[in-house]
Amino acid sequence: MNADHPQIAHGKTGVLLISLGTPDAPTAGALRRYLAEFLSDPRVIETPRLLWLPILYGPILTFRPRKSAKAYAAIWNREKDESPLRTFSREQAEKLQALMGGDVIVDWAFRYGQPSIASRLETLKAQGCERILLFALYPQYSATTTATAHDKAFEVLAGMRWQPAIRTVPPYFDKPVYGDTLAASVKQSLATLDWQPEKIVASYHSIPKSYWDKGDPYPCHCMATSRGLKERLALSDDQFVTCFQSRVGPTEWVGPYADHTVEKLAKDGVKKIAVLAPAFSSDCVETLEEVNMGLRETFLEHGGTHFHYIPCLNASDDGMAMLEQVVRTELAGWI
Repeated sequence: MNADHPQIAHGKTGVLLISLGTPDAPTAGALRRYLAEFLSDPRVIETPRLLWLPILYGPILTFRPRKSAKAYAAIWNREKDESPLRTFSREQAEKLQALMGGDVIVDWAFRYGQPSIASRLETLKAQGCERILLFALYPQYSATTTATAHDKAFEVLAGMRWQPAIRTVPPYFDKPVYGDTLAASVKQSLATLDWQPEKIVASYHSIPKSYWDKGDPYPCHCMATSRGLKERLALSDDQFVTCFQSRVGPTEWVGPYADHTVEKLAKDGVKKIAVLAPAFSSDCVETLEEVNMGLRETFLEHGGTHFHYIPCLNASDDGMAMLEQVVRTELAGWI
């Protein structure tokens, strides 16, 4: 190499863990910025822009940020002054780095908010990563989650003169290691109780039904996840319930709806349930506030007596071992 040639880092392999994102603070202003980015994504809201944007920048960003800020405030990590999702995302990257050793450089990013996918891809490239594995941490595929994470990464690559080689991790809901790890986490959590749930409820984030009608496979992946979990836990159809949460607006979403489901269970005389959220790799506002607080309140208000929330895999040892196995499989031939 010529003496005057610039020193360029090279020869490395990177892994970028991507989660949905989080606001920087549990305030209306921070939520307004976050929701503006999130809800202007055409993968998330498919309504034509000319119709949607005036609604978004009118009533939605006027009134919704205050309500969302209250939800985040209820679950905010006060010690670190950050959302639980940021805490878990950082821990996942740090633990995966330790498991992978010096073979790869592991980093993390959010599709919405900071750290951005763009900033972390640029950092990995600057560190010499000529090959990068994008790992959107959604076990089940949806255009509203996995695809938009990839879209943003490819948008960044389109502006790079010298691109790294890219791979993406496919849905992993059907990988035995995921199903086994999820089932084990349910058993471990239930073992801490001094009572037995009558029903196990799996609550997945919903999507508009029109997206499913157009070919998004996400609901099918969710139902397959439930079937695998029910089999591993040796539960009957009557003991295992699948439902969908987080619907907004007047349009029809994929159901049955979680709030209606737990209300009906309570009214039908079911007293004790345990709930998990298998669509989420880490606990976040949708699991900690909407499920553990909201669904709990609904169930108990209508006659239930015992409600147990089963945490996500987060950065647990078993959860990280599962992610490591998925990553090593997808990096075959690169390391």
